[in-house]
Formats: sequence, structure tokens, C-alpha cells
Amino acid sequence: MGTPHNEAASGAFAKTVLMPGDPLRAKFIAENFLEDAKLVNNVRGIQGYTGTYHGTPVSVMASGMGVPSIGIYSHELFHFYDVDNIIRVGTAGGISPKLKLRDVVMAQGACTDSNYAHQFNLPGTFAPIADFTLLETAVAVARRMGVEPPVGNLFSSDVFYNKAGNTLDWGKMGVLAIEMETAALYCNAAEAGKRALTICTISDSLVTGEELPPADRQTSFTQMMSIALETAVEMAKKG
Repeated sequence: MGTPHNEAASGAFAKTVLMPGDPLRAKFIAENFLEDAKLVNNVRGIQGYTGTYHGTPVSVMASGMGVPSIGIYSHELFHFYDVDNIIRVGTAGGISPKLKLRDVVMAQGACTDSNYAHQFNLPGTFAPIADFTLLETAVAVARRMGVEPPVGNLFSSDVFYNKAGNTLDWGKMGVLAIEMETAALYCNAAEAGKRALTICTISDSLVTGEELPPADRQTSFTQMMSIALETAVEMAKKG
């Protein structure tokens, strides 16, 4: 088995994979939430673990930053490792004045300035959206935990340091937050006939200028992690 980017054996990944961007966040989830977690991939330091959560097999593996990186890792998980569900657990910058730091948001869809979808040769503009079953399940799990998550569009940007300075214009169209991965993940899931969902915690606000320190981004977003893990359990029950 194995790919140029993944040394895991066939069957090493569970049907549901949580995918943070940061390898250290993957390690944190494995060590603090999973039982009997085993490292199954560490090519280029992109750590992947498989264990159980409340008796349900669950994997967690980093995606790296940006559309190209998550495009590679999610494609390989869907096509070479028979993964059915990928739940991105990441950070996002709020561009809606309604959002506060640490709010948990769910991406119903992903606007983007990336050309990633052009590879599919469609005669128009593809709209990358979440799998409804995953989204519906995650919202129900969050509500059960006392969280009412904002659900809507995120903006997946190819550029972190945007020289054009027009990012907040997306907020005028109702987009909740900006990040760098969801559009590619949703495209790959659609092409593979699999399921994907992004759950993000607001780590900074482009509206107010507030931001959380890097250490918090690695380890403190436990509410988002718990929602994703409980969603994995519920998806296992659905079969």
C-alpha cells in the first residue's frame, strides 16, 4: 500500500477521519480523545493516527495548509484508503460581525478564489458544498451539547496575505469566515462520491482585529473536536 505522501497500510484508517491543518493538533486529538491511538503515517511530518472514541474507530490526520495540500491528502484518503467521511476541524478568520472568537461554525458551502475545480472540466462554475447527512448530524450533535453553530458559506482563499485587501467584501454577501482548505475538500468528496464537512473555530476576526495566540490554536478548541468526534460516532451508527 502507501502513496508518495502516506505510508499507512491498507485498512489503517477508519471510515471517518478528522482532518485538522496542523500536525500538532492531530497529535493533540489523538493523545487526548482517542483510546489506543496508533501512529499510522508520519511522511513529511503529516501525522495520522487511528484509535477509538467511545468504542468507534476514528482516525485523525493533518492536512497541511491550503488547497493544494488538503487536495492531496483528502484525495488519497478517499481513493486509496477507502475513507467515507472527512471532517475538517480547523480555524477560520471571522468576516461576519456576528461572530466572536471561539465560535464554532459549520461550512454549508465554500466560496473560493481557487482554480481547483477547473481540473474537472465542467462547463461552468462548480459550487462546493458539504454532505447534508454529515452537516445535519453535526448540527444535531452540537445542539445536544448546548451549542447553536452558525451554518453558512466560508471563503476558501488561495492567499493568506491578501494584497488586494478586499476580503471583507465576502462578508457583505453573508459569508461567515475565511480559511484555506474547504473548497478543495468538498470538490474531492464530490468527485469520489464520499462525504465531507468543515467545522471551524473562529481564531481571529478581520472585523475587530482580535486574535487568539498560536498555542490556543493547537490545543484549546476542544468543543469543535468533541462535536466532530461525536458526529463520527453517529455516522458509524448510520452505517
